[in-house]
Amino acid sequence: MSSDEHTRTVRAGYDALAPHFGDWMERIEGDPWERFVEELEARLPARARVLDLGCGNGSKTKRLARSFEVVGVEISEEQLRLARGKVPEAEFLQADFAGLDLPDESFDAVVAFYSILHVPRDGHPALFQKIRRWLKPDGLFLASLSHVGGPDRTEEWLGVEMFFSCFDAETSRRLVREAGFELLVDDVISMREPESEVAFLWVLARKP
Repeated sequence: MSSDEHTRTVRAGYDALAPHFGDWMERIEGDPWERFVEELEARLPARARVLDLGCGNGSKTKRLARSFEVVGVEISEEQLRLARGKVPEAEFLQADFAGLDLPDESFDAVVAFYSILHVPRDGHPALFQKIRRWLKPDGLFLASLSHVGGPDRTEEWLGVEMFFSCFDAETSRRLVREAGFELLVDDVISMREPESEVAFLWVLARKP
């Protein structure tokens, strides 16, 4: 699948999901994302600048914006429309974040909640290196990644066609370290989505 094809698949899928994806997310039990946001709050100065990669409908961006100056990036126009309405104080960009070009050392933290698994895994090393460049010294990278891995594929998910690609947990840990990060947290954590129990590798890493 070409880059354009996978990008179109992700954009179209999240456009179609926009009316009800927020309701689906609210039915998830045990999602640790907010606990990790609190960890960011404990480690970062007030009003630190945070980049939210794959911000979706803005529900998590809204939580981040309580404490931080947030820039949200989202590929789906419909999800972005919801995010702008939900968090008018944040800045938003419509873009494929894997191809984004931003100034070096311009953010105190970069977060990616369940979004990197939509990026072809061959591009993960370069993406992690790019995120490191975007961060200021001592900046933090927070992401939820796959723990089982799987090659580039398109499959039905929540009633739409969706693209996925990911590495197993140990490979992702290695790639984050090789990009120049110090791993502070790298835990596989389970939660229950409406359809089944799932688990993700949660990574909190620091740029030395």
